[in-house]
Amino acid sequence: MNIELRGPILVGAEEERDRAWVIGGRLTFEPPTAPGPASTVIEGWVLPGLVDAHCHVGLGAEGPVDVATQEQQAETERDAGVLLIRDAGSPSDTRWIDGRPDLPQIVRAGRHIARTRRYIRNFADEIEPDDLVATMTARARAGDGWVKLVGDWIDRSIGDLAPCWPAEALAAGIEAAHREGARVTAHCFGSDCLPDLITAGIDCIEHASGLTDESRSMAVERGVAIVPTLVNIDIFPALADQAAAKFPAYAAQMRELHERRYQNIRDAYDEGVPVYCGTDAGATMGHGLMAAEVAELRTAGLPDLAALDAACWQARRWLGRPGLVEGGRADLVVFPADPRRDVRVLAAPSAVVLNGEVYPKAVGVPVVSTGGPR
Repeated sequence: MNIELRGPILVGAEEERDRAWVIGGRLTFEPPTAPGPASTVIEGWVLPGLVDAHCHVGLGAEGPVDVATQEQQAETERDAGVLLIRDAGSPSDTRWIDGRPDLPQIVRAGRHIARTRRYIRNFADEIEPDDLVATMTARARAGDGWVKLVGDWIDRSIGDLAPCWPAEALAAGIEAAHREGARVTAHCFGSDCLPDLITAGIDCIEHASGLTDESRSMAVERGVAIVPTLVNIDIFPALADQAAAKFPAYAAQMRELHERRYQNIRDAYDEGVPVYCGTDAGATMGHGLMAAEVAELRTAGLPDLAALDAACWQARRWLGRPGLVEGGRADLVVFPADPRRDVRVLAAPSAVVLNGEVYPKAVGVPVVSTGGPR
Protein backbone atom coordinates (compact mmCIF):
# COMPACT_ATOMS: atom_id res chain seq x y z
CA MET A 1 0.00 0.00 0.00
CA ASN A 2 1.26 3.49 -0.91
CA ILE A 3 0.24 6.27 1.46
CA GLU A 4 0.37 10.03 1.21
CA LEU A 5 0.59 11.75 4.59
CA ARG A 6 -0.64 15.32 4.78
CA GLY A 7 0.74 16.81 7.94
CA PRO A 8 1.91 18.34 10.08
CA ILE A 9 4.47 15.50 10.13
CA LEU A 10 6.03 15.80 13.60
CA VAL A 11 9.53 14.46 13.04
CA GLY A 12 10.55 16.00 16.38
CA ALA A 13 8.86 17.56 19.34
CA GLU A 14 9.22 20.96 17.69
CA GLU A 15 10.18 20.00 14.12
CA GLU A 16 7.55 19.62 11.41
CA ARG A 17 7.31 18.63 7.77
CA ASP A 18 4.25 19.32 5.63
CA ARG A 19 4.02 16.07 3.74
CA ALA A 20 5.46 12.57 3.52
CA TRP A 21 4.87 9.35 1.61
CA VAL A 22 4.95 5.68 2.48
CA ILE A 23 6.17 3.50 -0.38
CA GLY A 24 6.96 -0.15 0.06
CA GLY A 25 6.63 0.12 3.81
CA ARG A 26 9.24 2.89 4.03
CA LEU A 27 8.88 6.58 4.78
CA THR A 28 10.09 9.26 2.41
CA PHE A 29 9.82 13.02 2.37
CA GLU A 30 10.50 13.11 -1.37
CA PRO A 31 7.37 13.11 -3.57
CA PRO A 32 7.11 10.31 -6.13
CA THR A 33 8.59 11.33 -9.48
CA ALA A 34 6.55 8.94 -11.60
CA PRO A 35 2.99 7.66 -11.52
CA GLY A 36 2.52 4.61 -9.36
CA PRO A 37 -0.19 2.63 -7.65
CA ALA A 38 -3.09 4.54 -6.22
CA SER A 39 -2.31 6.08 -2.84
CA THR A 40 -4.30 6.27 0.35
CA VAL A 41 -4.33 9.77 1.78
CA ILE A 42 -4.22 10.25 5.53
CA GLU A 43 -4.52 13.72 6.98
CA GLY A 44 -3.76 14.85 10.50
CA TRP A 45 -0.96 15.24 13.02
CA VAL A 46 1.54 12.46 12.29
CA LEU A 47 3.85 11.18 15.04
CA PRO A 48 6.27 8.27 15.30
CA GLY A 49 4.63 5.22 16.83
CA LEU A 50 4.27 5.73 20.56
CA VAL A 51 6.54 3.98 23.07
CA ASP A 52 5.39 2.10 26.16
CA ALA A 53 8.61 1.78 28.13
CA HIS A 54 7.15 -0.60 30.72
CA CYS A 55 4.75 -3.09 29.16
CA HIS A 56 4.60 -6.83 29.87
CA VAL A 57 3.51 -8.64 26.71
CA GLY A 58 3.38 -12.33 27.61
CA LEU A 59 2.48 -11.82 31.26
CA GLY A 60 -0.83 -12.45 33.01
CA ALA A 61 -2.01 -12.45 36.61
CA GLU A 62 -0.80 -16.05 37.09
CA GLY A 63 2.44 -15.73 35.13
CA PRO A 64 3.09 -16.75 31.48
CA VAL A 65 0.21 -16.59 29.00
CA ASP A 66 -0.39 -18.54 25.80
CA VAL A 67 0.42 -17.31 22.30
CA ALA A 68 -3.17 -16.29 21.54
CA THR A 69 -3.20 -14.04 24.60
CA GLN A 70 0.20 -12.59 23.71
CA GLU A 71 -1.13 -11.75 20.27
CA GLN A 72 -4.19 -10.05 21.74
CA GLN A 73 -2.04 -8.03 24.12
CA ALA A 74 0.22 -6.86 21.28
CA GLU A 75 -2.72 -6.00 19.02
CA THR A 76 -4.31 -3.93 21.78
CA GLU A 77 -1.12 -1.92 22.14
CA ARG A 78 -0.87 -1.44 18.38
CA ASP A 79 -4.42 -0.19 18.06
CA ALA A 80 -3.72 2.34 20.81
CA GLY A 81 -0.81 3.69 18.74
CA VAL A 82 1.99 1.94 20.69
CA LEU A 83 4.39 0.55 18.09
CA LEU A 84 7.53 0.18 20.25
CA ILE A 85 7.49 -1.63 23.60
CA ARG A 86 10.17 -2.08 26.21
CA ASP A 87 9.08 -5.31 27.84
CA ALA A 88 10.24 -4.75 31.40
CA GLY A 89 10.17 -8.40 32.37
CA SER A 90 8.17 -11.32 30.99
CA PRO A 91 8.24 -15.06 31.71
CA SER A 92 7.00 -15.87 28.18
CA ASP A 93 9.07 -16.33 25.04
CA THR A 94 7.65 -13.65 22.73
CA ARG A 95 10.35 -13.85 20.06
CA TRP A 96 7.77 -15.13 17.58
CA ILE A 97 6.34 -11.59 17.51
CA ASP A 98 9.50 -10.40 15.73
CA GLY A 99 8.33 -12.30 12.65
CA ARG A 100 4.93 -10.61 12.59
CA PRO A 101 4.98 -7.33 10.63
CA ASP A 102 1.53 -6.45 11.99
CA LEU A 103 2.64 -6.35 15.64
CA PRO A 104 4.73 -3.80 17.56
CA GLN A 105 8.47 -4.08 17.99
CA ILE A 106 9.56 -5.30 21.42
CA VAL A 107 12.80 -4.50 23.28
CA ARG A 108 13.06 -7.31 25.83
CA ALA A 109 14.53 -7.45 29.32
CA GLY A 110 13.75 -11.14 29.72
CA ARG A 111 12.40 -12.68 32.88
CA HIS A 112 12.47 -10.65 36.10
CA ILE A 113 15.28 -11.48 38.54
CA ALA A 114 13.98 -11.61 42.11
CA ARG A 115 15.07 -12.76 45.53
CA THR A 116 13.69 -16.14 46.57
CA ARG A 117 10.05 -15.82 47.67
CA ARG A 118 10.23 -12.04 47.41
CA TYR A 119 8.08 -11.46 44.33
CA ILE A 120 4.91 -12.62 42.60
CA ARG A 121 4.84 -16.38 42.07
CA ASN A 122 5.62 -17.61 38.51
CA PHE A 123 6.92 -14.22 37.35
CA ALA A 124 10.64 -14.33 38.00
CA ASP A 125 13.91 -16.19 38.24
CA GLU A 126 14.07 -16.44 42.04
CA ILE A 127 17.65 -16.63 43.24
CA GLU A 128 19.99 -15.73 46.09
CA PRO A 129 22.69 -13.03 45.96
CA ASP A 130 25.54 -15.45 45.19
CA ASP A 131 23.80 -16.28 41.89
CA LEU A 132 23.16 -12.70 40.83
CA VAL A 133 26.23 -12.24 38.62
CA ALA A 134 25.65 -15.44 36.66
CA THR A 135 21.92 -14.83 36.28
CA MET A 136 22.31 -11.21 35.16
CA THR A 137 25.00 -12.25 32.69
CA ALA A 138 22.71 -14.88 31.20
CA ARG A 139 19.75 -12.49 31.02
CA ALA A 140 21.90 -9.81 29.40
CA ARG A 141 22.99 -12.24 26.70
CA ALA A 142 19.44 -13.44 26.06
CA GLY A 143 17.69 -10.05 26.04
CA ASP A 144 17.62 -6.99 23.84
CA GLY A 145 19.96 -4.81 25.84
CA TRP A 146 18.11 -4.72 29.17
CA VAL A 147 18.02 -6.71 32.41
CA LYS A 148 15.23 -6.34 34.99
CA LEU A 149 15.78 -6.69 38.74
CA VAL A 150 13.23 -6.65 41.53
CA GLY A 151 14.82 -4.08 43.82
CA ASP A 152 12.39 -4.20 46.72
CA TRP A 153 9.32 -6.15 47.84
CA ILE A 154 7.49 -6.83 51.05
CA ASP A 155 9.63 -8.63 53.60
CA ARG A 156 7.15 -10.59 55.68
CA SER A 157 9.59 -10.89 58.56
CA ILE A 158 9.34 -7.12 59.14
CA GLY A 159 5.94 -6.54 57.55
CA ASP A 160 7.03 -3.80 55.16
CA LEU A 161 8.88 -3.04 51.94
CA ALA A 162 12.59 -3.78 52.14
CA PRO A 163 15.56 -3.99 49.74
CA CYS A 164 16.09 -7.39 48.16
CA TRP A 165 19.85 -7.38 47.57
CA PRO A 166 23.06 -6.56 49.44
CA ALA A 167 24.95 -3.60 47.99
CA GLU A 168 27.98 -5.71 47.05
CA ALA A 169 25.86 -8.20 45.08
CA LEU A 170 24.11 -5.37 43.23
CA ALA A 171 27.38 -3.75 42.23
CA ALA A 172 28.79 -7.04 40.92
CA GLY A 173 25.58 -7.99 39.10
CA ILE A 174 25.12 -4.63 37.41
CA GLU A 175 28.77 -4.55 36.40
CA ALA A 176 28.35 -8.01 34.85
CA ALA A 177 25.33 -6.90 32.83
CA HIS A 178 27.16 -3.78 31.67
CA ARG A 179 30.09 -5.90 30.48
CA GLU A 180 27.60 -7.69 28.22
CA GLY A 181 26.42 -4.36 26.81
CA ALA A 182 23.07 -4.39 28.63
CA ARG A 183 21.43 -1.70 30.70
CA VAL A 184 19.80 -2.57 34.01
CA THR A 185 16.49 -1.45 35.44
CA ALA A 186 14.80 -2.29 38.71
CA HIS A 187 11.33 -2.47 40.18
CA CYS A 188 11.31 -0.12 43.20
CA PHE A 189 8.28 0.95 45.21
CA GLY A 190 9.95 2.23 48.38
CA SER A 191 12.90 4.47 49.28
CA ASP A 192 15.37 2.25 51.09
CA CYS A 193 16.60 0.29 48.05
CA LEU A 194 17.34 3.34 45.90
CA PRO A 195 20.74 4.56 47.22
CA ASP A 196 22.36 1.14 46.81
CA LEU A 197 20.91 0.65 43.33
CA ILE A 198 21.98 4.07 42.10
CA THR A 199 25.44 3.75 43.64
CA ALA A 200 25.80 0.32 42.00
CA GLY A 201 25.25 1.88 38.57
CA ILE A 202 21.59 1.16 37.79
CA ASP A 203 20.40 2.76 34.55
CA CYS A 204 16.68 3.10 35.27
CA ILE A 205 14.17 2.84 38.10
CA GLU A 206 10.66 1.50 37.48
CA HIS A 207 7.78 3.08 39.44
CA ALA A 208 10.21 5.25 41.45
CA SER A 209 7.44 6.07 43.92
CA GLY A 210 9.91 6.21 46.82
CA LEU A 211 12.26 8.88 45.49
CA THR A 212 13.64 11.22 48.15
CA ASP A 213 15.63 14.44 47.94
CA GLU A 214 18.80 12.37 48.26
CA SER A 215 17.97 9.74 45.64
CA ARG A 216 16.64 12.35 43.18
CA SER A 217 19.92 14.22 43.46
CA MET A 218 21.86 10.98 42.95
CA ALA A 219 19.72 10.11 39.90
CA VAL A 220 20.33 13.50 38.32
CA GLU A 221 24.09 13.29 38.94
CA ARG A 222 24.35 9.80 37.42
CA GLY A 223 21.78 10.17 34.62
CA VAL A 224 19.43 7.52 36.01
CA ALA A 225 16.04 7.55 34.28
CA ILE A 226 12.67 6.76 35.81
CA VAL A 227 9.49 5.20 34.39
CA PRO A 228 6.77 6.16 36.90
CA THR A 229 3.85 3.92 35.77
CA LEU A 230 1.36 6.23 37.47
CA VAL A 231 -1.65 4.23 36.30
CA ASN A 232 -0.18 1.33 38.26
CA ILE A 233 0.60 3.41 41.34
CA ASP A 234 -3.08 4.33 41.42
CA ILE A 235 -3.82 0.80 42.67
CA PHE A 236 -1.64 1.25 45.79
CA PRO A 237 -4.62 2.04 48.06
CA ALA A 238 -6.27 -1.23 47.02
CA LEU A 239 -3.04 -3.12 47.79
CA ALA A 240 -2.93 -1.39 51.16
CA ASP A 241 -6.50 -2.37 51.95
CA GLN A 242 -5.74 -6.02 51.17
CA ALA A 243 -2.66 -6.04 53.43
CA ALA A 244 -3.75 -3.75 56.27
CA ALA A 245 -4.86 -6.41 58.76
CA LYS A 246 -1.66 -8.48 58.54
CA PHE A 247 0.94 -5.88 57.50
CA PRO A 248 -0.16 -2.44 58.78
CA ALA A 249 3.25 -0.82 58.27
CA TYR A 250 3.31 -1.90 54.62
CA ALA A 251 -0.25 -0.68 54.12
CA ALA A 252 0.57 2.71 55.61
CA GLN A 253 3.63 3.09 53.39
CA MET A 254 1.72 2.20 50.23
CA ARG A 255 -0.95 4.78 51.04
CA GLU A 256 1.71 7.41 51.69
CA LEU A 257 3.49 6.63 48.42
CA HIS A 258 0.20 6.99 46.58
CA GLU A 259 -0.62 10.25 48.29
CA ARG A 260 2.59 11.94 47.16
CA ARG A 261 2.85 10.33 43.73
CA TYR A 262 2.26 13.48 41.68
CA GLN A 263 4.55 15.70 43.75
CA ASN A 264 7.21 12.99 43.55
CA ILE A 265 7.22 12.93 39.74
CA ARG A 266 6.91 16.68 39.41
CA ASP A 267 9.95 17.16 41.67
CA ALA A 268 11.92 14.58 39.67
CA TYR A 269 11.08 16.27 36.37
CA ASP A 270 11.81 19.75 37.72
CA GLU A 271 15.21 18.63 39.02
CA GLY A 272 16.21 17.07 35.70
CA VAL A 273 15.62 13.33 36.18
CA PRO A 274 14.84 11.81 32.72
CA VAL A 275 11.22 10.63 32.76
CA TYR A 276 9.77 8.08 30.34
CA CYS A 277 6.25 6.80 29.90
CA GLY A 278 5.24 3.26 30.81
CA THR A 279 1.95 1.69 31.85
CA ASP A 280 2.96 -1.59 33.53
CA ALA A 281 0.40 -3.32 31.31
CA GLY A 282 0.15 -7.04 31.93
CA ALA A 283 -0.56 -9.04 35.08
CA THR A 284 -3.31 -7.06 36.82
CA MET A 285 -3.15 -4.00 34.53
CA GLY A 286 -4.91 -3.98 31.18
CA HIS A 287 -3.25 -3.16 27.88
CA GLY A 288 -3.82 -0.09 25.72
CA LEU A 289 -3.33 2.40 28.59
CA MET A 290 -0.82 4.72 26.94
CA ALA A 291 -3.17 7.70 26.64
CA ALA A 292 -4.11 7.35 30.30
CA GLU A 293 -0.46 7.23 31.42
CA VAL A 294 0.53 10.31 29.40
CA ALA A 295 -2.47 12.11 30.91
CA GLU A 296 -1.24 11.08 34.38
CA LEU A 297 2.18 12.60 33.65
CA ARG A 298 0.37 15.79 32.67
CA THR A 299 -1.63 15.71 35.91
CA ALA A 300 1.64 15.31 37.80
CA GLY A 301 2.75 18.65 36.40
CA LEU A 302 4.72 17.87 33.25
CA PRO A 303 3.82 20.20 30.37
CA ASP A 304 1.80 18.59 27.56
CA LEU A 305 4.82 18.56 25.25
CA ALA A 306 7.11 17.01 27.86
CA ALA A 307 4.56 14.32 28.74
CA LEU A 308 4.14 13.48 25.06
CA ASP A 309 7.91 13.51 24.47
CA ALA A 310 8.31 10.93 27.24
CA ALA A 311 6.20 8.55 25.13
CA CYS A 312 7.44 9.50 21.69
CA TRP A 313 10.60 11.12 20.30
CA GLN A 314 12.66 11.17 23.49
CA ALA A 315 11.66 7.61 24.36
CA ARG A 316 12.74 6.35 20.94
CA ARG A 317 16.12 8.02 21.29
CA TRP A 318 16.53 6.46 24.75
CA LEU A 319 15.86 2.99 23.35
CA GLY A 320 18.02 3.60 20.28
CA ARG A 321 15.17 3.28 17.80
CA PRO A 322 14.53 5.84 15.03
CA GLY A 323 11.41 7.90 14.64
CA LEU A 324 10.21 9.42 11.37
CA VAL A 325 13.36 9.39 9.23
CA GLU A 326 13.99 9.24 5.52
CA GLY A 327 13.97 5.62 4.38
CA GLY A 328 12.99 4.31 7.81
CA ARG A 329 10.19 1.92 8.69
CA ALA A 330 6.79 3.53 8.31
CA ASP A 331 5.68 3.10 11.93
CA LEU A 332 3.50 6.04 12.79
CA VAL A 333 0.26 7.15 14.34
CA VAL A 334 -2.08 9.92 13.19
CA PHE A 335 -4.30 12.15 15.33
CA PRO A 336 -7.11 14.55 14.39
CA ALA A 337 -5.62 17.40 16.47
CA ASP A 338 -2.25 18.44 17.87
CA PRO A 339 -1.37 16.28 20.92
CA ARG A 340 1.44 18.67 21.81
CA ARG A 341 -1.22 21.14 22.89
CA ASP A 342 -3.56 18.66 24.54
CA VAL A 343 -2.43 15.11 25.30
CA ARG A 344 -6.04 13.96 25.63
CA VAL A 345 -5.97 13.68 21.83
CA LEU A 346 -3.94 10.46 22.26
CA ALA A 347 -7.07 8.59 23.32
CA ALA A 348 -8.50 8.71 19.78
CA PRO A 349 -5.97 8.07 16.98
CA SER A 350 -7.21 8.53 13.43
CA ALA A 351 -5.04 5.79 12.02
CA VAL A 352 -2.15 3.54 12.93
CA VAL A 353 0.45 2.68 10.28
CA LEU A 354 2.80 -0.19 11.07
CA ASN A 355 5.35 -1.38 8.53
CA GLY A 356 3.48 0.67 5.96
CA GLU A 357 0.09 -0.97 6.55
CA VAL A 358 -2.91 0.91 7.88
CA TYR A 359 -4.81 -0.46 10.85
CA PRO A 360 -8.20 1.28 10.76
CA LYS A 361 -9.43 -0.32 13.99
CA ALA A 362 -8.31 2.89 15.64
CA VAL A 363 -11.20 5.29 15.99
CA GLY A 364 -11.30 8.84 14.70
CA VAL A 365 -11.01 10.55 11.32
CA PRO A 366 -11.51 8.11 8.43
CA VAL A 367 -8.83 7.31 5.90
CA VAL A 368 -9.58 8.71 2.44
CA SER A 369 -8.51 6.98 -0.80
CA THR A 370 -7.48 8.92 -3.90
CA GLY A 371 -6.74 8.02 -7.47
CA GLY A 372 -2.97 8.28 -7.50
CA PRO A 373 0.19 9.71 -6.00
CA ARG A 374 0.76 13.43 -5.63
